Amino acid sequence: MTEDRKLRVVVVDDSAFMRGSIARTLTAAGFDVVGQARDGREAIDRIVALAPDVATMDYNMPGMNGAEAVRELMRRRPTPVVMFSAHTRQGARETFDALAAGAVDFVTKPAGEVSADLSKVADELTRKLTAAAGARPRAAAVASPPRVRASTPSIGTTTVPGGLPRLCVVGVSTGGPAALSEVLPALPGDLRLAMIVVQHMPPHFTAALAERLDAQSQLTVREAEHGDRPMPGLVLLAPGDRHLELDERGLVALSDAAPVHGCRPAADVTMLAAARVYGRRTVAVVMTGMGKDGAAGALAIKQAGGKTFAQDQATSVIYGMPRAAIEAGAIDTVVPLAELAAQLRYA
Repeated sequence: MTEDRKLRVVVVDDSAFMRGSIARTLTAAGFDVVGQARDGREAIDRIVALAPDVATMDYNMPGMNGAEAVRELMRRRPTPVVMFSAHTRQGARETFDALAAGAVDFVTKPAGEVSADLSKVADELTRKLTAAAGARPRAAAVASPPRVRASTPSIGTTTVPGGLPRLCVVGVSTGGPAALSEVLPALPGDLRLAMIVVQHMPPHFTAALAERLDAQSQLTVREAEHGDRPMPGLVLLAPGDRHLELDERGLVALSDAAPVHGCRPAADVTMLAAARVYGRRTVAVVMTGMGKDGAAGALAIKQAGGKTFAQDQATSVIYGMPRAAIEAGAIDTVVPLAELAAQLRYA
């Protein structure tokens, strides 16, 4: 945030107590809280009138919930929104509805719907709001109902006689759920690649995201477990707060090792392991997100003879991760989001 211009924020929450707490937290962090709203309809009116750089948005509000408000806002005045979410399974489902509607990111409330202590998430909230202010809000494409799937992969069996399958490792962060909701449903159920997705996300949320993507896709999508074998037609999502590594047999090994780039799971951890074990059979994809996670891993995969892709700037909500990978010389092909599935079908 520059000193000569504070980022302008509208705070949306049906609790007056929470609106006041969030506003005080953001003001102390150097933001300019230009308005507050107590429900979705009022939020749209305030945001359209005040034209803030970014907004915080609660989900459960009377009349119009957070996802409905974001969807209407994207139609009337696209504005970066960071959701304030309950840290529950239901909260995760609601958050993904809002992200699909066009919200940029989310922060989980430290103690449910009304929290007296925002200090635990103040740094995360200010960091995500600052990043979101420079983002391109983008609603997820509406996925068609999945066609009949190929037979579900039999977990634990070998897919390539005498060897390992080709493995695609996707690294993605801010903007990821909406982007994945466009790419994975566009892939065929008989895809020849096994896939691992590393999405920066806390516990509980990765399981809910896998469930949502599985319902949209011909591929089988689920949260990874220790000992899983990557297989064609199967997408394994790294669990929140666990690194996903690969052992010498190519099987999933979950780890509580220290965060990398402040992230756990981190795409670099998985990609470096994939480069070591799968070598030239590996495909790396670096998608929308803050920071530089995935750059070192994609470079290792390229150096091992694998293929590497990055999402282009125009379709990235935040271009940090793809830009870092491209600048590191790690990327063979830069593609728009809408063309990524077609590239992977023949990778």
